[in-house]
Amino acid sequence: MGLGKNKVFASLGAMPIIIKNLNNLAAVQNLHKVLVVVGSGEEETMAGLLKQYGPSHFPRVEWQVVTGGKERQDSVQNALAQITETTGWVAVHDGARPFADAALFARVWAAARTTGAAIAAVPCKDTIKTVNQWEEVTGTPIRAQLRAVQTPQIFRLDILRQAYAELAKHPEPVTDDAMLVEKLGIKVQVALGAYSNIKITTPEDMNRGKEIHMQIGSGFDVHCLVPGRKLVLCGVTVPYEKGLEGHSDADVAVHALMDAMLGAAGLGDIGKFFPDNDPAYKDADSMKLLAEVIKVLKEKGWLVNNVDVTVIAQAPKLAPYREQMKDNLMKALNLPEDAVNVKATTTEKLGFTGRGEGIAAEAVASINKVN
Repeated sequence: MGLGKNKVFASLGAMPIIIKNLNNLAAVQNLHKVLVVVGSGEEETMAGLLKQYGPSHFPRVEWQVVTGGKERQDSVQNALAQITETTGWVAVHDGARPFADAALFARVWAAARTTGAAIAAVPCKDTIKTVNQWEEVTGTPIRAQLRAVQTPQIFRLDILRQAYAELAKHPEPVTDDAMLVEKLGIKVQVALGAYSNIKITTPEDMNRGKEIHMQIGSGFDVHCLVPGRKLVLCGVTVPYEKGLEGHSDADVAVHALMDAMLGAAGLGDIGKFFPDNDPAYKDADSMKLLAEVIKVLKEKGWLVNNVDVTVIAQAPKLAPYREQMKDNLMKALNLPEDAVNVKATTTEKLGFTGRGEGIAAEAVASINKVN
């Protein structure tokens, strides 16, 4: 992947891959404990993610971080050693398969109850060839008999323990747990997997696994100009003889932007979150309120894609301050330069803004939710 870190910690939309995975697991019926196996040195990172996301995303299930081993089978053995129960069922699932849903787990578990062992798999779409060391075709298996194996793989606990006990006696490379169970002479049932249940392995998989849903919102706000107040626009204090009147710092541009963002997510407006009769927001910094709105959207799974803000004022001239206003929004929203636009216009001396009685602002924001 070339990420410089474990790929399961990479963000897939609004959350890390492993958290997306665990979020799905929290909906699986009859599941009461999850052992999250990570590489040596990654335990603290994983524990931090569980603390950050756990209470709001998966409160029902008990979680434990386990240090893995050199090979896949070593990691599974380490996890099995942490299970104190003597009976029950255990599912082994790839941390890099974040799209396995509760219905898939239910299908595999139903199949496992037949023989004590089952795997998720899908029919192969492509013709498969076997080749030799010189890349010459040596055979063509019958495609109808081939399955591409996935996880979860679910086993009776005693069966999986027996399989790993045999592995300890006769070590060999293992590609999946079913392979060990097969060697015990136990029939492994196949449950229908899902073609969407991909394993994130290459950078292309990150894009293939994203289903982006976009929504757009608009915002509009007006404040009157009065003496004795600072004029604040997009967090920039603009020198002028008057400022905008309001309960907070009356940053009309940021207010319009927040309304656009909340509107795009169907979450109402800033009055719902920051009432103008609440003393807590007296003279509040609107850039800090913007940070709160960003947090609310993230908790709902939304990320801001781009914003466009227009300030409508006859005076003062805002051109000298436009770049700083834009830079403030870029930093607050964590967006690149081409995703943020701030512009100013006049109404050619028409209306209340043309007479210098107030300043208006309108904004458009697009937000993405990645499934």
